[in-house]
Amino acid sequence: MGNCNACIKSDVIGSDRKTTDPNREKKGRKTKPNPYSEEALNSSATIRVLKDSNPRNRIGDKYVLGRELGRGEFGITYLCTDKETKQELACKSISKRKLRTAVDVEDVRREAAIMATLPEHPNIVKLKATYEDDENVHLVMELCEGGELFDRIVARGHYSERAAANVARTIAEVVRMCHANGVVHRDLKPENFLFANKKENSPLKAIDFGLSVFFKPGEKFSEIVGSPYYMAPEVLKRKYGPEVDIWSAGVILYILLCGVPPFWAETEQGVALAILRGVIDFKREPWPQISDSAKSLVRQMLEPDPKIRLTAEQVLEHPWLQNAKKASNVPLGDIVRTRLKQFSLMNRFKKRALRVIAEHLSLEEVEIIKDMFTLMDTDKNGRVTYEELKAGLQKVGSQLAEPEIKLLMDVADVDGNGVLDYGEFVAVTIHLQRMENDEHFRKAFKFFDKDDNGYIEFSELEAALVDDIGETDTNVLNEIMREVDTDKDGRISFEEFVAMMKTGTDWRKASRQYSRERFKSLSINLMKDGSLQLHDGISGQAVVV
Repeated sequence: MGNCNACIKSDVIGSDRKTTDPNREKKGRKTKPNPYSEEALNSSATIRVLKDSNPRNRIGDKYVLGRELGRGEFGITYLCTDKETKQELACKSISKRKLRTAVDVEDVRREAAIMATLPEHPNIVKLKATYEDDENVHLVMELCEGGELFDRIVARGHYSERAAANVARTIAEVVRMCHANGVVHRDLKPENFLFANKKENSPLKAIDFGLSVFFKPGEKFSEIVGSPYYMAPEVLKRKYGPEVDIWSAGVILYILLCGVPPFWAETEQGVALAILRGVIDFKREPWPQISDSAKSLVRQMLEPDPKIRLTAEQVLEHPWLQNAKKASNVPLGDIVRTRLKQFSLMNRFKKRALRVIAEHLSLEEVEIIKDMFTLMDTDKNGRVTYEELKAGLQKVGSQLAEPEIKLLMDVADVDGNGVLDYGEFVAVTIHLQRMENDEHFRKAFKFFDKDDNGYIEFSELEAALVDDIGETDTNVLNEIMREVDTDKDGRISFEEFVAMMKTGTDWRKASRQYSRERFKSLSINLMKDGSLQLHDGISGQAVVV
């Protein structure tokens, strides 16, 4: 804070010294308001996020926003039509009310800057324009409506090494372009790649740069970001550079070739342990029929030491990608497609059960929820803010950490206005209570158990998911039964159903749910003594990595 005595002027000492009034504002020392406080966010004086934005330019002057295309942590993506040319684009509208810290604001500012900086590339979504008003920041970009990478694989009847090589080359090209322009992506995962259109030869495009950052040669970062399954070991060690993108691309390639991630566990500790061990399984199907050249590239991309891990340029020069046209076009069998579809369908199975739980709330439970809403809505305006939700959860003894409360708020805030109305609050409450109430599980179980014999049988599972699977897919349903039916008697008991609801086997969903805060705490342990002590769920032993 400096030398405080140096701030005392000599003219205040003497007979005409003025009495100090602690309540009087000092001249020239106005206290700056916090632009991220609840009061500031509710006031008319809003923060400016984009430094070069012109408030007079309004998105509505040039574009018409249409239906919702997707929803993320901070905003909603809409179909966007150019009024003059009628060209259809996508508009990512980021709610300023959800930018609760200076870091949040800087992240959005940086995302826009990075997208504007990257040169035009056939595999990177192009930013067309940016706008900012009092409520939102708008990023107008190319429209990609060809679907997610994995969904395209599932929809195709034929899938081979050659197809996987083509995707891997595209991802490596994106990484090379980013690194050549001083950008490390930090969140490469299948969900962040979309096909431009539904044509068979549609280009695949990287769409999300929300966690990307500019870097200089040799610069290291310590912030833990990204999705756990795709996270490089040096991220956990909090000292990493652009090499993390190659690791993430290697994880994607592994999944493309066999349908499951290389480092998978039911807990954060287990995932971290698997990543740090770095043991890659090439024995499970269909690896025995995959070429040695493909395995070689996977190994070199998943090299634990970032200093000797391949660069993007070296990945593109690897013989397997150089000879992609000669790569095996023999189908890898249905196993990869079946696994990917299984993960998607398992997610829908759980969602169907949760809908049943919500529909069977008793009048008493509804009254309790109303009372909780009234308790938390301290200013009685019919809406619950983030601060009110946090304070209210503490009052009722909730053990949720602040990042989890923030995530809960963002997920429940369906209309994206930064507050919860009563309907949204009900969804939060069900989410908090449903995993503890045995009776809720029983009602959901009975919904599937049509003949009331105490088990969900194959035919009942098939009937419940018929809308989701379209035509009967016996392989996928068999895989779900195999995963959930732990005692292998060919049916799902109530106990097995509860276990599935509380844990689940869908790593695609789990990869979005794992707590980044938990990974930060794990990495702190690593920094303290140079090793990471984790409990090995298999042996029960403490493991030092």
